[in-house]
Amino acid sequence: MNDSSRRTFLRGAGLLGAGAAVSALPALGAPTASATFGHHGPDLEDGRFTLAVLPDTQYLFDADRGDPAPLDATLRYVTGGDENIVFLAHLGDLTENGQPGEFEQISRSFQHLDRRRFPYSTLAGNHDIKSSTDDQRGRTPYLDAFGPHRQRGSRTFRGASPDGYNSHHVFRAGGREWLLLALDWRPSAGGLEWARSVLARNPRLPAILTIHELVWADEAGQARFSEFGQKVWDELIAGNDQIFLTLNGHYWPPGRTVKQNKAGHDVHLHITNYQDRYYGGSAMIRLYRFDLARNVIDVRTVSPWLADQAPRLNELQRQEIERTGPADYFSLEIDFESRFAGFAPVPVPPARPAERQLIRGTVAYWRFEGREGAPVDGVRDLSGRGNDLVRVTLPGSAPESLRFSGEFSGRQPSRSSLRFEGGKKPARGGYLRTADSAPMNAETFARGYTVEAFVKLPADFKDGKHAWAAIFGRQGSGGKAGKTGDDPGEPSATLSLSDGAAFQWAVFPVNQNGISTCWGHELTLEEWIHVAAVNDGRRTTLYVDGCPVLRNPKTPAAGIANPGGSWLIGAYAYDSIVEQAFHGWLGDVRVVGRALDPREFMLG
Repeated sequence: MNDSSRRTFLRGAGLLGAGAAVSALPALGAPTASATFGHHGPDLEDGRFTLAVLPDTQYLFDADRGDPAPLDATLRYVTGGDENIVFLAHLGDLTENGQPGEFEQISRSFQHLDRRRFPYSTLAGNHDIKSSTDDQRGRTPYLDAFGPHRQRGSRTFRGASPDGYNSHHVFRAGGREWLLLALDWRPSAGGLEWARSVLARNPRLPAILTIHELVWADEAGQARFSEFGQKVWDELIAGNDQIFLTLNGHYWPPGRTVKQNKAGHDVHLHITNYQDRYYGGSAMIRLYRFDLARNVIDVRTVSPWLADQAPRLNELQRQEIERTGPADYFSLEIDFESRFAGFAPVPVPPARPAERQLIRGTVAYWRFEGREGAPVDGVRDLSGRGNDLVRVTLPGSAPESLRFSGEFSGRQPSRSSLRFEGGKKPARGGYLRTADSAPMNAETFARGYTVEAFVKLPADFKDGKHAWAAIFGRQGSGGKAGKTGDDPGEPSATLSLSDGAAFQWAVFPVNQNGISTCWGHELTLEEWIHVAAVNDGRRTTLYVDGCPVLRNPKTPAAGIANPGGSWLIGAYAYDSIVEQAFHGWLGDVRVVGRALDPREFMLG
């Protein structure tokens, strides 16, 4: 079928056009005051979690002029559970003068976390101790209030340097462990060596460094190292690839920058401090919302204390509920797997035995195992039902236009794939079809079916030469099966990809004269995707990566009309003539003669 006739059919069926939705960050809400860590704790396996960062609170605890109410509200918010907050890190300058009475006040506020055993870290800023000293200064009111002894009940605390001023925590989030270093205002040479030893003892953990002073920022939010910060970079951060994020306070305004370490990887360096803002910063917190599936950290800066009072606030106070400038409200794109590969590579799971994929009703199961780069002659059906595949090469195409590949999806059962180098105008490439004697050629699947495959599209798929390339379908047309509705030249079944790289499952069902169609969304190129078309004998649902997609039909669809002839892997045929071979990679393909529950898919 030519492109214009296909577009005419799709437009008439109301299937052309696409919309986009933008999801906003959830609104800030007041936590329930009675919520506790024990009753409403974070989900440590969820790939979406939040690290709360609390900068300088010193003006709230300044002799007899302070006010703990903002911090109390912030700590209640942290334990409220709405944000899936897994850890809180204070960046130093808890108090203004480092006096025992000031620490007594802020210590009472932090008891809210202690009672709930909510994990947190603190460190001494220059206002918490004598600023001219390093971590060898000895006993201080800070150490008395927030030294290692306070963390005895913590499930994340892993120890402190001998002086007590540097500590480290290991917290679980997103199904893995993360290391957080909390370093003193001025870690000594021994303190930096201690930090290096902690990293060495935890060589596979991604690390976040918190310290009071590291970078400062100009009014545009561009961060630069302070003199001491440069020393910490040179002696600790640059040579330790585990550290991917640093957080410090001390200076204002807030800002950020990205530096490359000695391994050539990005390190994100952030300064956050609001003591210069209304009410000493109103105990604002930074919410670092990790989303491991999206490979992003969404950052937001809020004051729960002011948010709780929103209906009663004046104009000045309302402006401080949330900071939304580019230095306070932004997203970091980090490919976590790639960034951490140097010290914590994701292990490749072994192949799953083919026998485990032969579930009840399996009609055919093909896995594409062969020497990397070798041309493909044929593929055996591992179901034992005799639906073997033979190779067809389009005129003028080389043998390597269809070859075995070592690429694979980590979720598929096998550990290899096929690489198709197809195209159209003229038709080119190689594909596979079931042998003439294959029992599957007679199937109509009137009681239901599931067709599933793993697919990866190359970067050039949308170059205009591959629209409607198919990964699975029948060679015969609807017309040859006696159908006269819509366009009878269309295949009786095809799982194709639009020019925008969206799946389309289109069939002439046994029980109706026209085409029944399911659509997916536009796909990301150069990523492995699992697709499944599932029919229960009444209607079909298309799934992408195990999730049902919206554009499924309401039209009844029972089975697939049988025009005679073979099934195709990696080719689209109009009026029974192959117009093009697929362009991309195909992993395991399985056909089952019943509707599968998504939990039964080959995703494992």
